[in-house]
Amino acid sequence: MNFEAPAQSPTVAGGLLLRRACLVPTWRGWLLLALVCGLSTAFLLRFACSFLSVHDPAPGGLLVVEGWVSPTDARLALEEFRRGSYTGLCVTGGPIEPESPLASYRSYAELTAEILRRLGADPARLHAVAGPQVAKDRTYSAALALKNELRQRGISQATLNVMTKGPHARRSRLLYEMAFGPGTRVGTIALAEREFDPARWWMTSAGFRSVTGELIAYFYARLLFRPTAE
Repeated sequence: MNFEAPAQSPTVAGGLLLRRACLVPTWRGWLLLALVCGLSTAFLLRFACSFLSVHDPAPGGLLVVEGWVSPTDARLALEEFRRGSYTGLCVTGGPIEPESPLASYRSYAELTAEILRRLGADPARLHAVAGPQVAKDRTYSAALALKNELRQRGISQATLNVMTKGPHARRSRLLYEMAFGPGTRVGTIALAEREFDPARWWMTSAGFRSVTGELIAYFYARLLFRPTAE
């Protein structure tokens, strides 16, 4: 007498589905998974903002200010320019929306350059470099516009210091390095964040939006972004 169970067919539903064995975690496995997720989250909360807000200035060269910074930050930029041994002060930034009350300045580069002039910046050493109207990759486009402007002026620049808002600093450095190439050293000056506490950025909506958005944008730029031809 044969007591063996009949073999089950590897397919079901008339051959539309295939039966497979799968592994699932035990309670120890779930515990380990929860521990890893918890530690990863804690690490992210603790270090994400400081990772993005890299402050690594390079001696000398051009000081480059991203034009969308606030007037208070523009004042800090002028103080930094006067304090450092910079060869020039450049302001980058794309077009201002036509419906904006500031549209007479045409670009954020021109707007912030005007603020710097009114604060006492030397017009002979101050240059507004407007970027093109683009739907994405605005920082990279601004960097390319600056590179082309310097090339047209016959300026071979080996050192840049990009001054920008805290969590934007690491991505700005990466994209300027992509635009200028290996012959240019790109330093960063991360402006202090005033909208939220960088040590507890996840506690406010402004901090959460800024840091998580910059994290996603940085890893996109690092892993997926491919520079366009100049």
